[in-house]
Amino acid sequence: MKKQLLSAVVLCALSVVGCEEDLDPTPDGGSDAGTDAGTEIKYNTADKVFTYLEGKTMVMQGANIPSHPNGINENLLYDPSTQCYNKVTMQMSSRNLTVTSVRAVVEGASGQGSVGDCNRDNIRDTLAPFVSTVVNIENVNADGTCFDITATFNGFSQSGRGLITQDGTKVQLELYFAATGHRCADGAVGANTVKLNGTAFTGNAIQTYVIQ
Repeated sequence: MKKQLLSAVVLCALSVVGCEEDLDPTPDGGSDAGTDAGTEIKYNTADKVFTYLEGKTMVMQGANIPSHPNGINENLLYDPSTQCYNKVTMQMSSRNLTVTSVRAVVEGASGQGSVGDCNRDNIRDTLAPFVSTVVNIENVNADGTCFDITATFNGFSQSGRGLITQDGTKVQLELYFAATGHRCADGAVGANTVKLNGTAFTGNAIQTYVIQ
């Protein structure tokens, strides 16, 4: 199927952090996965989020990879910023992230800046791990449904919003290299509030990691 080129300017490489089928969005585009009626809200402060993720491995693959990681069409060939992935693994240690990405092949692309089809099962290569210098988590909703996150790496950063499901099995991260309207104050994870280069973003950028 012929696809249109992404209009947003590609700023940098590597997705740190899909959308999973069993996490149905609410009508306003957000997720209802952050609360569990009748139980304690577990992840509603930055310390609780960091403490729970410390030492854990988080894996995104298959249907959990969104169509637009970091707001960039996975079918767009634009190295080194191509966002076509087979698998992404994150590990939290001392409040910093180590991210290892297994890239997949954009098949049928005619060259740089063209659109093909991201075949997530066709492995291209594995990037050397990226280690963050700072990870900030702040503005955590009292009901645990959203927190703001900024991850800074050597040469680039990502920012957006996220949540840990209250059963502790998954973390959702909606991250962008450059955007507006992508914070919890603007809406829940996945809300239709994001703009890239002043244009409304209509893709899916929610990356879902299974916590191991």
